[in-house]
Amino acid sequence: MGFSTDMVRTIAIAGHGQTGKTTLIERLLLAAGVIQRAEAVETGKTVSDFTPEEIERKISIYSSLAHLPWRNKLFNFWDTPGSSDFIGEVICAFRASELAIMLLDARAGVQIETIKLWRNLDRRNKARLLFINHMDDERADFEAAVQDVHVQFKVEVCAVTIPMGSGKNYKGIIDVLHHKAYIPDGNTEKEIPVPPEFEEEYTRTREILAGAAAEGDEDLLVKFIDEAGLSDEDIVRGLQLAIKDNRIVPAFAGSGIDGTGITSLLNFIDEIVPSPEGCLEVSVKPDGTEETVKIDPSQPLSCFVVKTSNDQFSGKLSYIKVITGTLSADSEVFNISEDRKEKIGKLYRTVGKKLIETKELCAGDIGLAVKLASAKTNNTLAANQSTLPFIKLRTPAPVYSMAVSAKDKKDDDKISELLLRACEEDQTLSFVYNAETKQNVLSGMGDLHISIILNRIKLQTKIEVQTSIPRIAYRETIQRKAQSEYTHKKQSGGHGQYARVVLSIAPLERGEAYSFTNAVFGGAISKGYIPGVEKGVKEAMENGVLAGYPVVDVGATVLDGKEHPVDSSEMAFKIAARNAFKDAMRNAGPILLEPIMSLTVFVDTNYLGDIMSDLSGRRGHILGQSNLGNGIEEIRAQVPHQELLKYAIDLRSMTSGTGSFEMVFDHYSPISGKIADDVIAAAKEFIKQQNEDD
Repeated sequence: MGFSTDMVRTIAIAGHGQTGKTTLIERLLLAAGVIQRAEAVETGKTVSDFTPEEIERKISIYSSLAHLPWRNKLFNFWDTPGSSDFIGEVICAFRASELAIMLLDARAGVQIETIKLWRNLDRRNKARLLFINHMDDERADFEAAVQDVHVQFKVEVCAVTIPMGSGKNYKGIIDVLHHKAYIPDGNTEKEIPVPPEFEEEYTRTREILAGAAAEGDEDLLVKFIDEAGLSDEDIVRGLQLAIKDNRIVPAFAGSGIDGTGITSLLNFIDEIVPSPEGCLEVSVKPDGTEETVKIDPSQPLSCFVVKTSNDQFSGKLSYIKVITGTLSADSEVFNISEDRKEKIGKLYRTVGKKLIETKELCAGDIGLAVKLASAKTNNTLAANQSTLPFIKLRTPAPVYSMAVSAKDKKDDDKISELLLRACEEDQTLSFVYNAETKQNVLSGMGDLHISIILNRIKLQTKIEVQTSIPRIAYRETIQRKAQSEYTHKKQSGGHGQYARVVLSIAPLERGEAYSFTNAVFGGAISKGYIPGVEKGVKEAMENGVLAGYPVVDVGATVLDGKEHPVDSSEMAFKIAARNAFKDAMRNAGPILLEPIMSLTVFVDTNYLGDIMSDLSGRRGHILGQSNLGNGIEEIRAQVPHQELLKYAIDLRSMTSGTGSFEMVFDHYSPISGKIADDVIAAAKEFIKQQNEDD
């Protein structure tokens, strides 16, 4: 069966770890008849956690896509990881969806990852629903969780379903929109009339829901006031408008364990959630300015590759979100990003790892193409070569790095190839050769993230990978002015080499990097040799005199010199300038600079004192702190990079796994004393080791 844009809904299920996302997916698929049994995560047999790593660790690591039919519509659901190590997978799912279902644990309410994910959705102005899970737990409190969201995020939350009791007394849910109740019935749920003891609560909740539906529509508001309420049809229309405008957050109660709350959730998506038509994507003009593009089936084809993965049997899998037009199997498109044609073979919908062939994908739909020759994540595919590319995924910078190498040097190239491929799949990964530190460095969102990547490679190839803490990219600079002259003279038969350079250097403001001035008068050095002098200065700045680190924030001025009518050359002046710079730098108060990171830490309030104390012990400078509500604190600080190399591990240990952080490079700052002495000693030892290896 084919599906048009108005029949498609794509939804990301997200939330803090252990809120029950994968279990909810199982229940949704069971309710739609896609699977015959809902599996528990512990069995390793769930639809969406199907990779060896996920089965072994019993957590979601990758975003997984599953589709299901419901009342002649097609629902695409993304199951996303709850750990901050895998935020890149969540961002892929958010980008490919028009709506998010935020799962909350009815026992805990808003948690740290809830806040971070909510902020991400706010930046996208993306509509969302709440599913408050685990209502069958003794500590469950639906009202407290709803209030928590209202206070925390200052949003209008309205209950669409409410629980009948909680914990041992939990009987099921009431669908306020349809005046029905649902109770567990074996593997599914059974519809029953609303029990009399809950009629009063139902009536009160329906009035609140009607009021929320009336807000934002003048006609409905007048009717709500004049008639002291709204009809079911009016509430539906009001909710449709409110969701489309992202004005309210509907809340649902339920339990993924016993499968309650599922039918009402699916019916709400069918009846209330708008189709993707008219939703906005963003393309980028050649000058860098952005332009909105509406999801529209009537326009020529354009689509976006939101995710790439490699399957051991099917090869490269490209998850493609269609923005305009229709993508057909066995067609040819143009890859705007790679500037080449792309042959589309078969297209598939997915239910976890199961691929189901389809002939086409309409605007707003998402599916898979296999073995595309050049397509990568973030690529734009289109019918017309002139189509503007869509904006790339906005993924956070990596926060944890390891230097990696193969135990057997001959395997280094193979390891590099596999890690570069992993980076194509995962936009929060980075793998680069740092020429400065002479190390291959793999960076990601945490130690769990990195270890999973390396373990996967080991399983695939049996290659032993060695890891170590990366060397820090220090810099060297000077504190005062200095001047030096150097004469390069060499006679060895034939033409000799001769150049004399008088050079002064002076410190620049931090971040200015470099300047070069020619102040030679009277032609002491011909203009043709000045580029050679500058090349010599730049070469000298590649390796400073303290520890061989690059030199920054230095201005060089060539004052005078001398040349020979026969023996001078650009090379001779380059050598003379290089040595003059080194000599001057030794007399200019050379110092080391270390990178300082801007750090934001999210922790429970009860860990606040320990974290603040720990950051101070790491030579950190606390910039500020905010209480985000619900017992969660945000701490902003600047900390030397050297002190944060294992922070992902340390923070997890200090906060029992609940803390998380983000960091970006901020600036370089001077270091001296024992810290500088240790850095210099380590650098000299590293250079010595490198020379021995060579």
